[in-house]
Amino acid sequence: MGDDTVPLRRSRSARLSWLALGCALLVLVVAVAQRRDRPVGDRTVGEVTRVGIAPGAPVPAYLGAAADELARLDVPDGYALVSFTAYLTPGRVATTLAGTPVSAVVARVPLPGRQTEIVRIAALRLPDDVVGGMAEVAGRKDREAADYRARAAAPAASADPALRRRYDTDASVAAREAAGYRSGCACVYAAVVRGAPQVLRALAGRAGVRVVDPAPEVTRLDRTVFTPPLPEQRDVARPPVDGGPGAVGGMGDSSEAAPTVSAPSPAGRPRVAASGPPNPAPTS
Repeated sequence: MGDDTVPLRRSRSARLSWLALGCALLVLVVAVAQRRDRPVGDRTVGEVTRVGIAPGAPVPAYLGAAADELARLDVPDGYALVSFTAYLTPGRVATTLAGTPVSAVVARVPLPGRQTEIVRIAALRLPDDVVGGMAEVAGRKDREAADYRARAAAPAASADPALRRRYDTDASVAAREAAGYRSGCACVYAAVVRGAPQVLRALAGRAGVRVVDPAPEVTRLDRTVFTPPLPEQRDVARPPVDGGPGAVGGMGDSSEAAPTVSAPSPAGRPRVAASGPPNPAPTS
């Protein structure tokens, strides 16, 4: 009788093993099916393409490298960063870029001795979109100025003269930025365009264009940081210089370096995909 129970136990053990294996296989099949049904995430999230000049980089070297890349460009169509020789009004931008498809412009109010915000304005129609975008920025700057004035009047600032002076200064700068944008100031110093190599090369030869930096690898503008050199930067892209609370004067040149500059771009200056936020979202 003892000999008969051994095969029985083995048979029962084998059936249980096969049952367990079948259950495991069923779970695996269900998991694979669910994975296929699940939408695939965007693997590019967190990667930012940076186009422009690096902080501390020599401006002449950047201009030369961009020009060399433009001369060798052979892609059918692509984006490019156009830097101007001076700050331009919306109307002047339209004249300079006439006939070239434009996606956005880069602007700042050039106040002497002041760090002013660099903004990117979506601009498909020139000059209307630039004017409208500037008006939106002006409204935001008005709100910023009012907020700083309220902080300056608060008890905490009243008890701290240095803090109050800082808030008063920030309110003054924001108000001057608002006035500049509202008047359609000469504040645009770069643009993002798209075109074939021959179109971009022709654009590089126009009056008022400093350099055309091709960016054929750019596919998503919302994941791209554009950092053109400022018109007043001639030797090196230096860090911002702010005159502090005592700085006065009207609109004019500034020694500010673009605060979003972070990586080189043309040939010999490989663009990088790195973590970090892109330029501020277009304002229009």
